[in-house]
Amino acid sequence: MVYRFVVLTDEDEAFIREFEFLDSQNLLDFHNALQEELEFDRSQIASFYMATDNWEKEEEFTLFEMGAGSSTMENAVLEDIIFRKNQKLLYVFDFFNDRALFIEYVGEVKEEDDREYPVCTASKGVPPKQVTFGSVSHKKYNNLVVTDDDDDDDDEEIVDDEIFFNADDEEDLSDFDNIESMDEDDI
Repeated sequence: MVYRFVVLTDEDEAFIREFEFLDSQNLLDFHNALQEELEFDRSQIASFYMATDNWEKEEEFTLFEMGAGSSTMENAVLEDIIFRKNQKLLYVFDFFNDRALFIEYVGEVKEEDDREYPVCTASKGVPPKQVTFGSVSHKKYNNLVVTDDDDDDDDEEIVDDEIFFNADDEEDLSDFDNIESMDEDDI
């Protein structure tokens, strides 16, 4: 049997993808299909979550074993985790900004002999950008050269005690006791 899924994002209403998978395929196959279709960086982590009808996260399926009680994408066979029409999954592809794709199981279709699965059967809109940390800095500073000059012997050594205030410093901070006594030049 072939399972059909619709993939959406809350970042762009024009974005939609439809995929078909064999019921014997797993979430790792789904992950790889999404990565390829959306041209995501495969080195980034991602997880699937079973979701409630209100898109609240439930059981997580990770790329690799995360310890006791965790489930992996590879062990999550579709026919074992998909139980009903309109079942929902979240595909979190940007953990740092909590961004995800919304996936809904929309039904079964008959397997076509000449089709290789998984397959993206419909593609509309521009996919969301995947966050890759360091990409902005890398582009901005790609010509920056950092050297380790041992010839800089004239740098003053900072003693740990010098970076903290001590009791003798209180009189130097008297202007900060009353903000009204501060001039614009002090700010």
